Amino acid sequence: MTKPGRDWTEILVKRGIVGADQLNEAKRVGPTVEEALTRLGYADIDQITRAKAEQFGMAFVDLQEIEIPPSVVELVPESIARENLVMPLAQENGSIKVIMHDPMDFETIDKLRFVLNREIEVALAPKEAIVEAINRYYGSTSQETESVDSMLQEFTDTAIDFAEDTGDRRGGGVGVDEGDAPVIRLVHLIIQEAVNMRASDIHIEPFAERIRIRYRIDGVCMERDSPPRRLLAAIISRIKIMGSMDIAEKRRPQDGRIKMHVAGRDIDLRVSILPTNHGQSVVMRILDRENIKVGLRDLGFGEEDWKRFSSLIKRPNGILLVTGPTGSGKTTTLYAALNELNRPDVKIITAEDPVEYYLPGINQCEVRPKIGMTFARIIRAMLRQNPNILLVGEIRDEETANTAIQASLTGHLVFSTLHTNDAPSAITRLVDIGVQPFLVASSVMGIMAQRLVRKVCPKCRQRYEPPAALLKSIGLRPEIAKKANFMRGKGCGYCNKTGYRGRMGIYELMTMTTQIREMTFRGESTENIRKMARKQGMRTLFEDGMVKALKGMTTLEEVLRITKADFVMEPQRAS
Repeated sequence: MTKPGRDWTEILVKRGIVGADQLNEAKRVGPTVEEALTRLGYADIDQITRAKAEQFGMAFVDLQEIEIPPSVVELVPESIARENLVMPLAQENGSIKVIMHDPMDFETIDKLRFVLNREIEVALAPKEAIVEAINRYYGSTSQETESVDSMLQEFTDTAIDFAEDTGDRRGGGVGVDEGDAPVIRLVHLIIQEAVNMRASDIHIEPFAERIRIRYRIDGVCMERDSPPRRLLAAIISRIKIMGSMDIAEKRRPQDGRIKMHVAGRDIDLRVSILPTNHGQSVVMRILDRENIKVGLRDLGFGEEDWKRFSSLIKRPNGILLVTGPTGSGKTTTLYAALNELNRPDVKIITAEDPVEYYLPGINQCEVRPKIGMTFARIIRAMLRQNPNILLVGEIRDEETANTAIQASLTGHLVFSTLHTNDAPSAITRLVDIGVQPFLVASSVMGIMAQRLVRKVCPKCRQRYEPPAALLKSIGLRPEIAKKANFMRGKGCGYCNKTGYRGRMGIYELMTMTTQIREMTFRGESTENIRKMARKQGMRTLFEDGMVKALKGMTTLEEVLRITKADFVMEPQRAS
């Protein structure tokens, strides 16, 4: 291996990617300089890996730009590739060139040299890119993704019977015996495939003749497999056992949690089981701990909104509300804010229902109404713990709202969520719950509504001109349309033929100015508050989405799909 040259952080500074001040800040923030630089948004993982490659005199490989021949892939068994997170790249003169993410992992290099009985050369690529490549090359060669199909075909072709047992034998359901072993593998493979395809949820839905399995990827459900109806009881029982639930209970909803290690990552699954007229329906929410390491810069804020939001979360007291429907990224936004503020000299406590992600250095409490652990009661107990910052998972009732407001008025910074369609209507919602208008006016410092839109696939994106009728219908002026950089994905393997990969936020951030406080105190309508907020610079969800579509980050169709209610309400502001 080449002797290391200049340190990779110096290379980043020399290239002008980060400044010396930013580097010093990253060293202070920790836990590692690499994590801090990516979390703060100063450098991305590709830039860091390229700098490391230069430091160690190695090649940097963009795995999306190359095609690895099957003859090379076969040189490293799948089990070794997955266990050590390496991808074979080429072979020459009896040696194998492999792609790794850590140039200092000499132990793995020695292990590969021994197991493969070849000399090993190393190239570098980011860890996530290597995991994707392993899934793409090994999965597409009838290993992992295909094995779900082949296993279901095996069930369909054979007469293995998994009939439901309605009696009380062994807990009233199908237990774990020899006949269940294939089902155990099937459930594991379904979860593994969903994780590899970046799904956020797995839906297992029973119908009269079949079971439907769907994965929610980038917010859109994609139908996958249809196991035979006779497998339902065995699949449900297996999931209940994994989630420590009662397999005998079939009439009531149940919730559970599963911890798994998939593709080199620790994954938590939040399981919800709901009895329906055709059997028990299952939804498993996939909670990937990597998702919460995102920095504020990575959420998709425009420059102006980012500055305003960063300013709001650094205030000493007050309430900041994030609103939107389920699945709009509210929790991720608040966790990103907490990560930004999480320092040794700051005490942070959260009350959540349930705790989705575990954050290091933060005290997290779970709401348990059955034993009286409600949001309001936890907040009151929190205040005796002398915190600086509180996160209240959701404001649902008058008691929780009033307790959170009292906390903000006694010198605490409070973050919470609310279910409203836009930012101004959150004020009316709080008053409707039962909070006095003068308390809302004096405690709330900002309200942010958000949605998630899909991003155009970076690998197959291409320029396109939207139909003139569409541009006219949204009120986009021709001179603006001419300067726009409209993009659309044509569909490729990287984006699963959808043209989209990943999601980003669109935001509507309303800060509580003196005028809006006075209007809140007087109990004025949502419409009047919205007009005042827009005069003072608030950009609506639709407008923020349009800005991102004009820049080619998403598409017009996607923005309209997510914000059509806002568009119908105020089309004249699209320009």
